Amino acid sequence: MKLPTRGLYAITQTEHKSSRTIIAEVEKVILGGAVVVQYRNKNPQDALFLAKELVKICHQYDVPLIINDDIELAIRVAADGVHLGEDDATVPEARQRLGKNAIIGVSCYNSVEKAIVAEKQGATYVAFGRFFPSSSKPLASPAEINTLCEAKKVLTIPIVAIGGILPENGMQLLNAGADFLAVIGGLFTTQPEQSARAYSELFG
Repeated sequence: MKLPTRGLYAITQTEHKSSRTIIAEVEKVILGGAVVVQYRNKNPQDALFLAKELVKICHQYDVPLIINDDIELAIRVAADGVHLGEDDATVPEARQRLGKNAIIGVSCYNSVEKAIVAEKQGATYVAFGRFFPSSSKPLASPAEINTLCEAKKVLTIPIVAIGGILPENGMQLLNAGADFLAVIGGLFTTQPEQSARAYSELFG
């Protein structure tokens, strides 16, 4: 499955939640307009089961599922790709394992230089952030909105913005050059479908 050109990029919030709750919430954010889902679970217990179920639900709605960090898990559940952080595998390694059609994203934090290298290596998209204070990533280094402007000038692949994004501040990131808004805490509220719709409306 291909990466869409722009839209809401949902990242799962798994802490203190049952598998059933996580699956239900993901379906609701898709119904609210999310066009990409990333399975992120830093303390996996039911990782294999959950990932398989999330692939099913995402593909039911023609939405790609990306696995955070774990190439092996992505292969086992036939996910659409993987998102790589600073300490994960390289883009060429991931491409070799996952194949030419896999979606491969790379966290570039606040570095346009890293993004340029990632694109040259064959990344599908790059991500910058965090742009605003974030409860999901409180210790993440801050990124500057101007980084999006600079990246947009030199990159041809899509750009994802992440970190403390709300419907109220998302538009300034889109205006600066982001193609996707990646959201965790702002999405998985008591009303995930309505929350997703509020973000999706930013994309017109």
